[in-house]
This record gives sequence, structure tokens and C-alpha cells, in this order.
Amino acid sequence: MKDQQGGCLCGAVRYALKGQPQTTVICHCTHCQKQSGSAFSVNLLMQESDFELHGETRFFVDRGDSGLSLHRHFCPTCGSPIMTKAENLPGIAIVKAGTLEHMETARPQVEIYTDHAAPWFTPLTGAARFEQSPPAQ
Repeated sequence: MKDQQGGCLCGAVRYALKGQPQTTVICHCTHCQKQSGSAFSVNLLMQESDFELHGETRFFVDRGDSGLSLHRHFCPTCGSPIMTKAENLPGIAIVKAGTLEHMETARPQVEIYTDHAAPWFTPLTGAARFEQSPPAQ
């Protein structure tokens, strides 16, 4: 996945990934459902130093179930969600996998907030599953 490229629908926001994600996570929480306009969000957890952003984003400040802030960055022109910075994950860029140029290598290893998963969703074989967020490591 190193040296992957991605961006928004209109092309005003682009990024490059200069390293490997720590993990790839499917999030079924209601906030990710609303933000993605889908049943879940697929997210790459990257070191911020390995995420190079080109173009201007705007952000919406959300609150996770921890009460801590999430800055959800999106393209101000087309509205594509690009990445999130979470107060409880300093130094991490949570990149939306749907914005990658080539998604085939972004296989999720973890599913979180499965207690909010759509009842028709089939769990991903081999992925660790957590009803809420995973335990602190």
C-alpha cells in the first residue's frame, strides 16, 4: 500500500500515503454511517507523517462516544470525506479508504461498533470484531 494516491470526487483535494497503514478498520458506528452515507466506513489508520495532503479541506468537529473530539475533514467543493483526526489517537490520520485510487490492497483486519452493523451485513471473514471500540492497547 506504500506510495498510494487518493483524493476527492472533484479532484480539488489529493493525498499521498508514504507508508503502510497500522491497520484497516470497518466502522459501523452511527456517526460513520451518517458521514459516509452508507452502512459503514472503511478507514486506514496512518501515521500523520505518512499522510501528505494537497488541497484545502474543511472539517466538522464531531464527538465520539468517549466525549473526545473528531475533526472530520472533507472537500469543501464536492463534500467527499477525506480523513479524520481523533483526539484520542494523536499522530494518526484516519484516511477514508473509498478515496484511494486503488482500494484492492485495503483489506480490513478489524470491525468496530458491530452492535450498530446493518442486520444484513455479513461479517468479514478473518477480521477481529468488537461491539464497540477495541480495548486500549
